[in-house]
Amino acid sequence: MQAVLVERPAQWIARIRLNRPEARNALDQSLRDQLTTCFTELAEDDQVRCILLTGGDQVFAAGADLRALAERTPVEIMLLNNQRMWQVIASCPKPVIAAVNGYALGGGCELAMHADLIVAGVSARFGQPEVKVGIMPGAGGIQRLARTVGKFKAFRMLLTGDPIDAATAERLGLVSEVVADEQVQGRALELAGQIAALPPLAIAQIKEVLLAGQDAPLETALMLERKAFQLLFASQDQKEGMQAFLDKRAAQFTGR
Repeated sequence: MQAVLVERPAQWIARIRLNRPEARNALDQSLRDQLTTCFTELAEDDQVRCILLTGGDQVFAAGADLRALAERTPVEIMLLNNQRMWQVIASCPKPVIAAVNGYALGGGCELAMHADLIVAGVSARFGQPEVKVGIMPGAGGIQRLARTVGKFKAFRMLLTGDPIDAATAERLGLVSEVVADEQVQGRALELAGQIAALPPLAIAQIKEVLLAGQDAPLETALMLERKAFQLLFASQDQKEGMQAFLDKRAAQFTGR
């Protein structure tokens, strides 16, 4: 059985679905390798402008597969090179929307945090419980979490291992919005469609500049923003978008 499924629910949109329900979508090596391949291919696919990432109705992803890790040595863990998957997702030039139902724990929470938007169901739970099994997050669960919710809230989650509910996650800025459980997929697809209808070059530049500027000095980040703004005036989409606005018609963006 494929651990990862790729679907095309609408024009310009690809959906990556984790598909290990028997293991609560735990991130084993096969799933990690397939995710790496999927994101690599979709990043280069001109027919994809937005990527949805989702799991099951009850569990987004319950973390790493501990059965496969319990007896590993430090060198064996290093040689897995699992940072490849995280790097491919983090560097994806296209917007990624995580649609989260149920539990997003450990590696599942880290996976969700690699997205650009998170739509969560009211029953969703987010957490980094690694400390409870004698380890710690190793794929951004500390650094990304602290940069998102702040030092003191991050420490509470990391040192206790306790999850937070969707309402708390939204209040802390960990998720973009919370909807009814049954509306998660529809709302995520709606957002993806809205983004996919906009100029791809501008979308890609917004993502690149925002992420690159987060940890840069303000003056450097402002320079990156200014240069990207200027660059977009060389695109056909800029000409089409502004002319369509003046003509009071819908713009047709081609990504050029």
